[in-house]
Parts: sequence; C-alpha cells; structure tokens
Amino acid sequence: MVKQVNIKSLSQVKEIVKVASRCNSDVGVHDEAGAIADAKSILGLMRLDYSRPVKVVSEDVRDLDAVVRAVS
Repeated sequence: MVKQVNIKSLSQVKEIVKVASRCNSDVGVHDEAGAIADAKSILGLMRLDYSRPVKVVSEDVRDLDAVVRAVS
C-alpha cells in the first residue's frame, strides 16, 4: 500500500518516526529522487528531499493509515 503526503516541517518528520516506531510492520518513505528510508529511523528520514510529496509505503494498511494521519 502506498500513500502520498506533503511534509513541510521537522516536527512532521519526528511524528512519522514516533508513530512508525509503534507499528508492527515495516514502514518506508520514498522521495521523488528514488531515495528510500525506514520510517523508524530519524537519520534515514533526514536525508530525504521534502521539496516534493513523498510516498509512505507499508504492507499493513492500519500502520500506513496511522503514519499518514500523524502528518496530516
């Protein structure tokens, strides 16, 4: 499952890590340049380009929805 979100602030990135850390499944974030980061890793997320929407990816729809809601 994939959902696209706009990230505008560091607090949103921190919220992704906070919520993703509670998820049982893997959650990834992909930027437009093709870089991929584990949503549970603040360092991984810090290297992504947020000037364009990013894709949040997970095989568990509940985990995906929880992360997307956290930044909406």
